[in-house]
This record gives sequence, C-alpha cells and structure tokens, in this order.
Amino acid sequence: MSSNVPSEPGTIMSGEMAEQPSVLRRILDEGGPAIREVAERIAAKNPRFVLLTARGTSDNAALYAKYLLEIQLGKPCGLTSMSTTTAYGAQQDLTDCLVITISQSGGSPDLVASTEAAREAGAITLAVTNNADSPLAQVSEFHIDVLAGPEKALPATKTYTAELLALYLFVDGLRAGQGAEAAKALPEVADAILARKGEVKALASRYRFAERMVLTSRGYGYPTAKEAALKLMETSYIPALSYSGADLLHGPLAMVDNISPVIAVVADGKGGEALQPVLERLRDRGADLVVIGGQEEVDRASAGFALPTDGLPEELQPIVQILPLQMLAYEVTMARGQDPDAPRSLAKVTETR
Repeated sequence: MSSNVPSEPGTIMSGEMAEQPSVLRRILDEGGPAIREVAERIAAKNPRFVLLTARGTSDNAALYAKYLLEIQLGKPCGLTSMSTTTAYGAQQDLTDCLVITISQSGGSPDLVASTEAAREAGAITLAVTNNADSPLAQVSEFHIDVLAGPEKALPATKTYTAELLALYLFVDGLRAGQGAEAAKALPEVADAILARKGEVKALASRYRFAERMVLTSRGYGYPTAKEAALKLMETSYIPALSYSGADLLHGPLAMVDNISPVIAVVADGKGGEALQPVLERLRDRGADLVVIGGQEEVDRASAGFALPTDGLPEELQPIVQILPLQMLAYEVTMARGQDPDAPRSLAKVTETR
C-alpha cells in the first residue's frame, strides 16, 4: 500500500496521544541525566530572575514552568512579550537573567530573533525543543531535547506533556532536588488514563452541539485549563474561554448560567483548595459543571473524569491532567464530523515574526 494514502480522520492525533506514556519513560530513562547536567551548569551561574518565551501550546508549558520556578525556587519569573524586541527593537539589560525559550519545532523566526537578542543583552539562554538541530537550539547557549519523536498531527499532544516533564526535571535539577523519583509514577498513571477512552467519549456527547465553553482552574492546574481550551478551539472550533478561578470571579462569571458548559480542573493540593469558592459559585449558578480531578470532586459535579493522582505531588499532576482533556478535544471533534489531525488554516510550524 502506498504511504501516500490519506489516513482516516483522527488517526494521527490518536496515535500520538497513545505514545505519551512511552515518551515520558524515554525522558526519565534517557533524557534525565542530560537535563540534570544542563540544570547544574545553569545553577552555577546563579541567575537572578527568569524570563520565559513561547507561543501557543508551548506558552502553556511556559506558564507551568513559571509556577515551578516561583514556587520551588522563589525566583522572580515572567513571560516575555517578543514584539518588544522583534517589532519595536527595544534593548534590555538581561545580565544574570535566565531566558528559557520553549518551542516544539524551534523554527519560528520571532523565537529565534528574540533569543538572539536576549543573548546579546547578556542573558543566559536555554532552548527547550523537540528538535536538537533547530535554529532555536543553535542560537541558544544551552539546549534541552524533549525527546518526543516526530509529531505530525497539527494539535500538539505528546510534545506538550514532554515539555512539562522536561521543565519539571530541569527546575528540580536547579535546586538539586530528588523529584525525578516521584516522576517515575507518571508513565503508569498516563497508561491508566489513556485506557479510559469510553468514559471520555461519553463525556464528549455533552459538547457535540456546544456553542461556547469555559474552563477554569487555579495554581498548577491553570496551564492545563488554558491548554485544554486551546485544544478544543483548534480541533473542534468551539470558542473555549480559559480563566484562572480568581479571574473568573472578577466579571466573567456573569456569563455563566444554567446551560453554560464549564470544565474545572481541580488539582489535589493547594490549587484545588483555592478553587473551592469558585466551584461553590458555579454550583449556585446551576452551571453544567464537569470536573477533572479527584473522585470526591467529580461526585459533587454534574459529571467528570476522576484522575488517579493519589500520592502524586501537585506539581506533577498537570502532566496527566491534560490527557483526558486532549482525548475530549479529539472525541468532540470526531463527533462533530471534523478531522482533528488537520484543523483548517493551521500549519505545524507557525512562522510568526
């Protein structure tokens, strides 16, 4: 059979989602020592603050890294606005600053240009990519390969979870921690979640005709809510709005009524505790509330997906929280008669400038 025969809709995305447990194992077994070495070399330079640069899915990975760096290391940390450099030509003093640029392809011109500018401004530069030969990796002082293997579906799935784990191991290495031991549980948990396709398919039936969705979380779960919203928008074309639970209460809650579909990512930890007042308000408004989280939280909602995260540290939970939401985006898209492998008007490498 010719390799040029088109695959069935969704085949590529489904296959890449299924690879995620093996990708996580590969990072732990093969990538861990190299990530640790990079972390030790950067820690020796003692950066005074950190800037994170990314677009799209990688921007959500960057937000996860921001939580890790601020909570685990106490380092001031921010997300960059690349246009200040690439469009406005601003010159910054980045002496003793660590600039981490995250990109699956490492090929977008604005990421490369802003990283070059950061290095010229005195920054310590680190690229986190799925392509060791990319232009971004070449212009950066340090590089971490997320080892996800080729990703052909336009919606990023395995590269996102690979970025999260690589960033977790990197931050753990900066503080000379022992977090890699806790991370060893991730592949098995991921396997268990991905085996529950039937549950997700049943959940997807709620959203086949949805005109709008709201996703919310707090703390480490917030990047998960943002990434899930992105996946739903780029595959099923449903407008999906993501909010920190705290921001949701500052106005957007007014648009939620008894027919509004809301997905809450409820972490087992301080982020989930901080989200409780938001969940109460959503229940009071009669929202169609679905919870991705622990069994007790799922039981109190309209429906949900119980995550087997008992004993998994809160900072590691985002790596598996996103899995049922990736599957949900896939199933909703298939139910609506669309192809999640090839969303309209999108390219795998987005060349912003």
